[in-house]
Amino acid sequence: MFSPARLAIARKRRQKTKKALAEDAGISQVTLTRIETGQTAEPEEETVLALAKALQYPIKFFYLDDCEELAAGSVSFRSLSTLTARQRDAALASGAIAHLMDDWVTQRFNVPEPDILDLRDENPSAAAAALRRYWGLGFKPIPNIIRLMEAKGIRVFSLAESNKNVDAFSCWRQGVPYVFLNTFKSAERSRFDAAHELGHLVMHRHGEPSGREVEREADQFASALLVPKEDLISHLPRVRSLKQLISCKARWGVSVAALARAAFEAGAVSDWHYRDLCKEISFRGYRTKEPEPRERDQSVLWKKVLESLWKDRITTDQIASDLGLPSDEVTSLIGGVMGNGVLPKAIQGKQKPKLRVL
Repeated sequence: MFSPARLAIARKRRQKTKKALAEDAGISQVTLTRIETGQTAEPEEETVLALAKALQYPIKFFYLDDCEELAAGSVSFRSLSTLTARQRDAALASGAIAHLMDDWVTQRFNVPEPDILDLRDENPSAAAAALRRYWGLGFKPIPNIIRLMEAKGIRVFSLAESNKNVDAFSCWRQGVPYVFLNTFKSAERSRFDAAHELGHLVMHRHGEPSGREVEREADQFASALLVPKEDLISHLPRVRSLKQLISCKARWGVSVAALARAAFEAGAVSDWHYRDLCKEISFRGYRTKEPEPRERDQSVLWKKVLESLWKDRITTDQIASDLGLPSDEVTSLIGGVMGNGVLPKAIQGKQKPKLRVL
């Protein structure tokens, strides 16, 4: 049976308006609206073929079970001033496709179960400290936050949109937490985004309203998680210069701007000196281009999945085929968290291997 919901998801993924898709498919906008709203239960085969061609999606995709798109109110986008409605809808639709991919993987592998705390009653710093204790991290730096989150059952995907307007976002589905990262940003900013979304997952999972205060809390959580005050004071008790911050930031894997802020909050730099540092960071262009950039954190879970599947000569194209997806949707959702966006060939074993992210 034809799925109107899947047609809407595919259209939004391609960032097409109904008018544009109708023109590309050679049908009227009224006809498209009737199909997408379910008023036309079974569209003509020729019409579906034209829509599939215009969207560059396999016909199979439109005849599988409905998949649920993320609701706009279930996630919080930070850059609403620069985010267009099409970009927002495309990002939300990518969540539905990521859920399909996650279901495909969990049917074949024993992936880690979610293991995070409900810390809605804690302030950001206390929440970060509590989670660090619970996960046995102490005060040491986190070398790979994607690997850590995957080990704790958080599903991590990259955003398919290659622009800086769409921020990272997170959501819950059937008790499973998901994080989507904008890997078009610097490695340092993506790490901070990951920690920020983790803050939402542990502090704001029960439907608190979105807004500046909630985003500020998630930022404070991210800073406390990535740069514990105890470790900062131990290794950077007093900030003397921007050069010193640049040389030290590799320890915590954050941007020079984030480290300057953390140092200020910890009392390692005075108010007037912090303002001067911020001006110098902006003057040197370090808010858009990070000095001495680090390697991007990479997914370990997806690497293990793909390597295991490749033993049976199953490729990412096979994942796409099984799900009725175009191959570019699969590669875009996991390519960014694989480091350089280049995927090894991949996929399904006869047994159900147990994956451990150590």
